[in-house]
Amino acid sequence: MSKNTTPFPASGFFGKNPSLKIKEFVSYLTLRFGIIFALNMQTTIIYYWIFEITGDKLSLGLVGLAEVIPAIGCSFFSGHVVDQNEKRKMVFTCMIGYLITGICLFTVALPAVHASLSVTSISALVYFFIFIGGALRAFYSPSMFALFGMVVPREHYPNATSWSSMAWQMGAVLGPLAAGFSIASMGVPAGLLAVVILEVILFYPLLRIAVKPILKKVKEPVLQSVTEGLRFVLKTPTLLAAQCLDMFSVLFGGAVALLPVYQKEILHVNEMGFGILRSAPGIGALLTLGLLAFLPLRTYPGRKLFLCVTGFAVSIIIFGLSKNFYLSFLMLLLSGMFDAVSVVIRSTILQLVTPDEMRGRVAAVNTMFVSSSNELGDFESGVMAHWLGTVRAVVTGGCITLGVIAFTFFKAPQLREFTFEDHEDKKK
Repeated sequence: MSKNTTPFPASGFFGKNPSLKIKEFVSYLTLRFGIIFALNMQTTIIYYWIFEITGDKLSLGLVGLAEVIPAIGCSFFSGHVVDQNEKRKMVFTCMIGYLITGICLFTVALPAVHASLSVTSISALVYFFIFIGGALRAFYSPSMFALFGMVVPREHYPNATSWSSMAWQMGAVLGPLAAGFSIASMGVPAGLLAVVILEVILFYPLLRIAVKPILKKVKEPVLQSVTEGLRFVLKTPTLLAAQCLDMFSVLFGGAVALLPVYQKEILHVNEMGFGILRSAPGIGALLTLGLLAFLPLRTYPGRKLFLCVTGFAVSIIIFGLSKNFYLSFLMLLLSGMFDAVSVVIRSTILQLVTPDEMRGRVAAVNTMFVSSSNELGDFESGVMAHWLGTVRAVVTGGCITLGVIAFTFFKAPQLREFTFEDHEDKKK
């Protein structure tokens, strides 16, 4: 037994969840939860803050655009950098960057500074720091993806991916709730200060993970390295189809960026109601991931992926039409439950089909085409709402998502028939 593994009985809870016996993976989960909590809290506060000072729906879309541009641009070479460097060091460097960015946002929000600047200047500074955060994410996401593969044995990937997704969703749930509470009770500056404090604390679990070996030691030109990662994704039908399905469903089916508009103009709820709505998808995802810890997702994952993405799109359409707070909350809850299953399936596919020496580059491509679709979707939502109106924008996006799902279902039989067992056996 590895010294990095805590002894537990082979049966029961830990028998079904062997990844939790690994001490470094527990530290990894703590770090993953903490940073997602902090960043979701920060993002929720920023969305509220920007809409509060501008009153412009398009400004909400610009928040997403400010992050997606550097996230995509830097992803062209971030994977190469990650594969050539030690992974914990890369995560540490990104955490330093997040901490500095958080301090800057807190400074801008201070009453003395805020009062001395115009709305245009404040917005420009916020967009600039979001831009820096997007560049950091282009390196942070591939680094964490590659680190995951080094702290968890391959045979535990499906189980570990469920827990990793659960940690992410817990942060996504509790972060917005904490943001709503801090805005309502203490104001924007206090919430941003809490983010900074949490980011400092998160260096502890990171340093409990040992330094990892660099698997790709052969130096090669950046362009050649990046091209190899992109070529691998394009020539792996299952991976390409899963990424395209996720990218377009999130791009057109997202509605989170428009929640401040729903809060004030459609549902008429207070700041705490905004925080509850913002966290509803995460609550649903967390409930589902909790069930997956006891009922592992093993059979027909490809078919379940299509079914759940369809459920996600239908939930978003009904949310867009709803004028009742409770129905809106329920639809966002269901969207999170459906999305949780699809996230676990997509993440496990990504882990299983990616060679160890290419993890950074493939994860960078994933960031480029999938992860960034969240922010690009926020921009799309803001622009569509500006042109069509809020309700029409959300419903139209959901309908487009259904079309994308139908197209992918018939054009990607490899994804439809995908199984975990076949790929686990191939890698042993």
